[in-house]
Parts: sequence; structure tokens; C-alpha cells
Amino acid sequence: MIYAAYQAQADLFDPVRMAARFSRRMIGTAQAGFGDSAMLRNLAAACEMIERAGLSHRRPAFDIDRVTVGNREVEVREEVALALPFGSLLHFAKDIDQPQPRVLVVAPLSGHFATLLLDTVKTLLPENDVYITDWHNARDVPLADGAFGFDDYVEHVIAFTRAMGPGGHLLAVCQPCVQVLAATAVMAQRDDPAQPLSVTLMAGPVDTRVNPTKVNELATSKPIEWFEQNLIATVPPGFAGAGRRVYPGFVQVGAFMAMNMERHVKAHMELFENLAMGEHEKARTTKHFYDEYFAVLDLAAEFYLETIAKVFQEHELPRGVLTFRGETIDFRAVRRTALLTVEGERDDICAVGQTVAAQDICASLRPHLRRHHMQAGVGHYGVFSGRRWKGQVYPLVRNHILASDA
Repeated sequence: MIYAAYQAQADLFDPVRMAARFSRRMIGTAQAGFGDSAMLRNLAAACEMIERAGLSHRRPAFDIDRVTVGNREVEVREEVALALPFGSLLHFAKDIDQPQPRVLVVAPLSGHFATLLLDTVKTLLPENDVYITDWHNARDVPLADGAFGFDDYVEHVIAFTRAMGPGGHLLAVCQPCVQVLAATAVMAQRDDPAQPLSVTLMAGPVDTRVNPTKVNELATSKPIEWFEQNLIATVPPGFAGAGRRVYPGFVQVGAFMAMNMERHVKAHMELFENLAMGEHEKARTTKHFYDEYFAVLDLAAEFYLETIAKVFQEHELPRGVLTFRGETIDFRAVRRTALLTVEGERDDICAVGQTVAAQDICASLRPHLRRHHMQAGVGHYGVFSGRRWKGQVYPLVRNHILASDA
């Protein structure tokens, strides 16, 4: 019912956005013909704000066409290395002479598309052969393709790692740190030749018993039945996944915004002012952020509910009872994969101490294969994007990968 109501409201607002877009263009024509004025700029800014209102359910483009490698610029091609119903392995292919470390960036499946990690990919790309998990919107996946749960996510990580080939590296951001650690242990138990040379876990909920955040407290404040009854919806007719039970992306982005509503309101007020004052560069930065932030995807209900139960309520990973396909995972099997954990000092989503817990869980790793870094002065997103990610965190990630590369 909630999904149908949301979609009806979105459909009703579409003509309003179209009218605002038409009006903005007409104002632009008037500005070109009769000269600029504060009144016209304010009207144009108001129209653009109305035009931008609402969410998108399609993945934005990465738009990485070229990258500088060494002293020359090379073309970048997006190639799908492996396509599965719920996600694809996307390869940013480059034609270069020397091989580079192959790195699979495992993106979170938490209401946003993989393009949320655009800055991460751009930073890695000059010195690495980069792949990323391009998760699909569950509302676009037909019921005939079956369910997608926690174990299926782990299975996808294993399949993508094998498709990338032996000798690769995994870098997980936020939510998938748990699944990546599980996939690594499962591959080690099987002595899989494609098990990664290194794993980097960045700001992930490995042990949410440590310094619980508001996100963690919400997950434990209600029984799992409450989440199923109140947050799960059915995809309405008109979509490929009609009838599929999902945790809607619009619910997730609403929850994220509620955590920092004052900051989002301030950002949009500043955006209006920048548009009205002709500060196009400042406006472009804000628009780019919210174009990505308001592009949402739905999660398969089984994955969302199992993640809440296993990671946030039962703490199965740090308690040593996490299973894969019915068998308990033995994290002591991880002996050859170098481990780097990274946390942000001001992270209010995955607090300090939650990710470094992976170091104790992988008890068989020798000391020289373990490293932890706590980045001062950054929140959650600053761990994998922005100035400190590029200048302080990435050099450590690069050295970790290079030291592990065969």
C-alpha cells in the first residue's frame, strides 16, 4: 500500500516538474532577450528547485571517459564482466602497457546506487585495474529471478571475485564489510584459487555492539517482525519486479535525511541562493551531490531483513555463529589475505571500533598481514570520498594493495 501511494504521488507531481522546467527555459529566453535581473534569477532559481524535487530510480552515469595514467591520458570503457539478475560486475577497462593491481570495489546495497562511490573509483583508477559491484534496483528484477538474501550477496561477491580472476583485491565500503569478510573466509575454507590477496574494510558494521550509533540503536529497538510489517512494501504493477517484496529506497533516503534534516534544509537554502546569485560553480557541487543522493534503489526484502537480524540484532559475525548456506563460517581459515581496516573519527553511522573488530575475528592472520587506520577529522563519507580520502586514506590503501600484490 505504501509503495502504491508513493508512486501515485510521484506520478501526480511529474506534470508540476515539467511545467517548472518549461517555465525555467522561458525565463532563460527572457533573460537573453531583455537582460538579466534579480527578479528573473529568483524566478529561475525557484523553478529549478521545483524541477529538482523528487527522487530518481535509475543509476546515474559514472561518466568516467578518460584518466591520467603516468604521464599520459588514456580512455576508460565501462564493460560488464559478469551480469547476474541482482547485480553486475562493472569493469573500468583501460588500454595500458603495464598490468595494474585488480581491485574489486564492493559497493553497499543500502538504498543508493554504486555511483555513490564515484570519488572512490576515480581515486583508485589511475593506479589500479578497477571493478565495482553494480547492484540492480530490486523493483526492476522479475519475480521469476527468485529471491536475494544475505547468502546470495556473499555468493555474488564470490562470483565477482572469481570473474575478476586470481590475484585480485577487495575493497568494501560500509555495509558490505560483513559480507566481504564472510566471502573471503568461505573462499579460504575452500582453498579457492581466486581468494583475494588483500581485503580493505572501510567504515563497516563488523561489530555493532561497539559504540552503538543511532542507526544501530534503531535496528535493535524493535523486533524483526516490526521491520517486516512497517518497512517492507510490494512493488506495484507497471514495473518488471511487480509483486516483489522490497525495502523501498524512498524509505531509506527518508530515514537518512531525518538523521540530519537541518543540514539538508540548509544545503537546499544555500542552493537556491547560489542559483539566484549566479554562483553556478557552488550550485553545481551541491546539485551533483543531491543528484546522487536522491537516486535510490529498492532492496529485496529478504536481504534487508536478514541483514538487520544477522548484523545488527544477533551480531552473528563477532559472536562466531555466522553461517553460509547452512554451514558455520570459520574465519580462522583466513591466513593469506592481508587485512586493512579503516575508520573515521567522527563516523556517526559506523562508529570507531566497529570495523577494527575484524582484526580479532581473523585470528589466524600473522601480524604483518594486519593493519588498521583511524582517520582523524572525518565522518562516514569522508573515509572514502573527499580531500582526506584522496590525500591521507588512499595512500595507505595503495600501499596495502601493492605490498600484497603478487
